[in-house]
Amino acid sequence: MNKIICVYSSSSCLIDQIYVQAAERLGRQIAANGDSLLFGGGMTGLMGVTARAVHQSNGKVIGIIPKALNVKNIVYENCDELIVTEDMRTRKAIMDARSDAFIALPGGYGTLEELLEMITLKQLRYHNKPIVILNVNNFYQALLEQFDTILNQQFAKPECQKLYFVTTDIHEALRYIEDYQPEVINHKYC
Repeated sequence: MNKIICVYSSSSCLIDQIYVQAAERLGRQIAANGDSLLFGGGMTGLMGVTARAVHQSNGKVIGIIPKALNVKNIVYENCDELIVTEDMRTRKAIMDARSDAFIALPGGYGTLEELLEMITLKQLRYHNKPIVILNVNNFYQALLEQFDTILNQQFAKPECQKLYFVTTDIHEALRYIEDYQPEVINHKYC
């Protein structure tokens, strides 16, 4: 309880409702667990859906947004705490530092970049926080198959599978975060 959970997700408003419903459920459950949402500060797509769901369930929302995106109809102005940064790199550094855990909902290029960066930083031992890939509607199936290819062709060692947790279930995702015990990985680069 009382963790700050960073959620990476889409800002697109054109996506299927199955993803919107998952974001709503995740937001409600984060609040119900007494945790706080930390996210990229946007009001559109799954970002906004998750933030509104947290607020509707009386939870706390922390937004981190670069000044170029801190404009009306883009920024979620109802954040309990809104941090405006100079650029994207600073935004991500603050998101990383302030978060106790990371969840990747389905998203676009930015979501993938953030997820892969956190996995890489964990692999290099810059952090040892839980990372969850929420595989709603098998969205991440192709990426997970690529991860298997990386392991099968020995671009990474089998221990790298311990860097992240994959689930389709929101309760299981949050339970994993709540019960997380940092894994000691013997090889620095997996």
